[in-house]
Amino acid sequence: MTVSPCRNNLFVERKDLYQFLLLVQEKCLQNNDKQIVSISQEIDLVDPLLVLDRLTQANEINFYFEDRAKGEAIAAIDSVAKLQIDGADRFAQAEYFIKSCLKNIINFSNANQPFSGPHFFSYFSFFDKNIQVDYPFPSATIFLPRWQVAVKNQRCILVTNIILNENTNIQRLLENVQNKIEFIQSLEYYSPNIDSFPKNLYKKSVTNATQFKRSVVSVLEKIRSSHLSKIVLADILDVKSSNHFDLIKSLNNLRQIHPNCYIFSTSNGKGQNFIGASPERLISINNQQLITDALAGSAPRGKTPTEDAANANRLLNSEKEKHEHSLVLNFITQRLSELGLSPQILAPRLRQLSNIQHLWTPISAIVPANIHPLKIVGQLHPTPAVAGAAQDVACAEIRRYESFERGLYAAPLGWIDSQGNCEFIVGIRSALINGDRARLYAGAGIVAGSDPDKEFAEVQLKLQALLKALV
Repeated sequence: MTVSPCRNNLFVERKDLYQFLLLVQEKCLQNNDKQIVSISQEIDLVDPLLVLDRLTQANEINFYFEDRAKGEAIAAIDSVAKLQIDGADRFAQAEYFIKSCLKNIINFSNANQPFSGPHFFSYFSFFDKNIQVDYPFPSATIFLPRWQVAVKNQRCILVTNIILNENTNIQRLLENVQNKIEFIQSLEYYSPNIDSFPKNLYKKSVTNATQFKRSVVSVLEKIRSSHLSKIVLADILDVKSSNHFDLIKSLNNLRQIHPNCYIFSTSNGKGQNFIGASPERLISINNQQLITDALAGSAPRGKTPTEDAANANRLLNSEKEKHEHSLVLNFITQRLSELGLSPQILAPRLRQLSNIQHLWTPISAIVPANIHPLKIVGQLHPTPAVAGAAQDVACAEIRRYESFERGLYAAPLGWIDSQGNCEFIVGIRSALINGDRARLYAGAGIVAGSDPDKEFAEVQLKLQALLKALV
């Protein structure tokens, strides 16, 4: 069922929409069921971060995603359909859930605009089951939001997903939607300054330096005796503030300090948020064209241009860093090939962030229509960039060495639309925020030739970059 495209003001065509919803309602009455209607329209430019701030209720799940380099930001608020599960088949169940929902969605939209139509937002934890009983997120969450506001190239799209049944009062429903639109349009663009850190902040490193370095030495022994070729060891920093962390200010700081990273946040609707600034894309698919990144091997940025160039040069020529990078590259190409894709390796380059630089090789492939994005996500997660190699051995070792639950750290977060376009990132350089407490996560890849002191320093560098943004 399709309808004429929406123009700028949806309610110029309110009569069209009203008639359309009446037809849908008749269908609900005949079939004795309910129907999801997805209404897309262009609205005046508004900052999705501000919409997240002003529209979210404390008990609603939400999702925020921003890629400044591509001029994209998206806020997804509340849910009309949701799946939360644990277990090894979570990716397959999530795929089935999305396909089932799509069968029950009717669009009223201008479908040729970016981010129009229904989008599903999902986040998965690193392991398919969390061992920590009270960890605040399940190992998979997939939801279709009630409200979705997205900006792409200075144009703003609002998607409203509503559930219609035979008893819905359509007139009242349209009035509610109109009121919400007027509220969203009344918001100013959000541009506060970067806030300085509150003075009374108590930091507590959970793993002490000696302990972390001891783990690195132990892992190097295992690598020498050839059980595995790489393992990623993470560390956490627990922080307590004299007042509650301000989610919106923290996200705004992150996007200003890290304009070339993916800024993300997700809330469980129970008061906890997982946020971060990740340099690492897992996959993006646009019109069946897939891009993924091999991102591994790193060096600090220099304080002067000369020092910076010297660090970059050392990184590009280091056998140890190149070996670590090739493990990730080979794993990704092999996993994509196993799905029947033909990965093309693009020219290697440097990914330079504000305080660190990485070896980076983009990989592309064409995705046939019968392969769902979540099949690829499940096939790639976790890559050697965040787990190690071989994958199974590395994951078992991570459980042994790390005394904390990884949860959403280093795991896939992203969105999928009804056409199979998607963007998933890896939740590294991240923090779990709970009121006045925050737990910061960062990791380092250990391979033959790793130096315990340098690896510890790299993790601290990543933690400090994140700490700077939390206010």
